[in-house]
Amino acid sequence: MDRIKKVFGIFCKSGILSLLLYGTLWAQGSMPASAAPSLKESLGFIGAALSTGLAAIGAGVAIAYVGSAAAAGISEKPENFGKMIIFLGLAEGIAIYGLITSILILNKM
Repeated sequence: MDRIKKVFGIFCKSGILSLLLYGTLWAQGSMPASAAPSLKESLGFIGAALSTGLAAIGAGVAIAYVGSAAAAGISEKPENFGKMIIFLGLAEGIAIYGLITSILILNKM
């Protein structure tokens, strides 16, 4: 869990740094005004990225816990393999829901 927090922190810091760099380049006039996205586009891209990224992180955490429990359960009762795979599939569905949400956001822009 500590590794996830470190990686997430690095991604957040790099994203904030790139937004600051992009904003200062645009404010200095070194970028043409037509290249600057509108507020709707900017927030749409941020929303799509957050929905996909956070859903993928949540699915990874869920699969880690469910997978370890499934491995322990299968080692004790091998006949429960099918039930454990269903739980892993449900945890994996979280990432798919985030991806679908980001696709819907990008289609509205």
